[in-house]
Amino acid sequence: MNIFDSHCHLNDRAYDKDRGAVIENAAAAGVRKMMIVGITEKTCKQAIEIAEAYQGCYASVGIHPHDAASCSEKTLAALKEMARNPKVKAWGETGLDFNRMYSPADIQEKWFVRQMEAAGELDLPLIFHERDSQGRFAELIHTRAPKGIQGVVHCFSGTSEELHQYLDMGFYIGITGILTISKRGAALRQMAETIPEDRLLIETDAPYLTPAPEKNQTRRNEPAFVKRVLTKLAEVRNTDARDLARSLWDNTCRLFDINDAGPAIQSVKKENLQ
Repeated sequence: MNIFDSHCHLNDRAYDKDRGAVIENAAAAGVRKMMIVGITEKTCKQAIEIAEAYQGCYASVGIHPHDAASCSEKTLAALKEMARNPKVKAWGETGLDFNRMYSPADIQEKWFVRQMEAAGELDLPLIFHERDSQGRFAELIHTRAPKGIQGVVHCFSGTSEELHQYLDMGFYIGITGILTISKRGAALRQMAETIPEDRLLIETDAPYLTPAPEKNQTRRNEPAFVKRVLTKLAEVRNTDARDLARSLWDNTCRLFDINDAGPAIQSVKKENLQ
């Protein structure tokens, strides 16, 4: 069974002491490929370094809405240059987050639009982040996104109406360990039954959103735990986990334009990882 963690942050400092071991744990759990997501200029560089050190690992570049206030045209130019690396397969994560408001709304919107434009110029799919934007996220995509843009709505936990909006836009839907949480994941479990199989991706968002029951033993999520999301999703959809895994694998490789027959996770130069 081949598993692809479509969104993790192995470039997070939570892994500074044992990053190599965490990647090996993932490979042992059947995770053959993973997308390491950048959220600042620094973490984008780190994502690429890790991806270069391991076969089967890929990177994205982008500025998270929390960090939009620190973005500039110089930052955007630096990310575009990084995106020339063949290991970079997506732009993001980017979008809008009007929950904690670490960056002002107008600044978030400005750099979200500019990043969509950059992704369009480079023909890269987008990894979207949306939280509490009250429809503004969808509005900007409808009015400002380049024609034909592709992407995944990462860590989907919105409403049924939002889900259908995203599906109508042609986007994939990223499912996290929230699915496994008794109360918090109840609405998501209902909606997950209805998502077309060819639009689903699974992810950990590691080191965040540890699934159950692993969350009872550790706060830090790991790519190895994405298998728990797979098995819960198969249960919710009343389907065979192996059959679902094949579809999820195909979906992720298709979105990120990755050779599905390419090498699995394997160390190239471990000395660069710690």
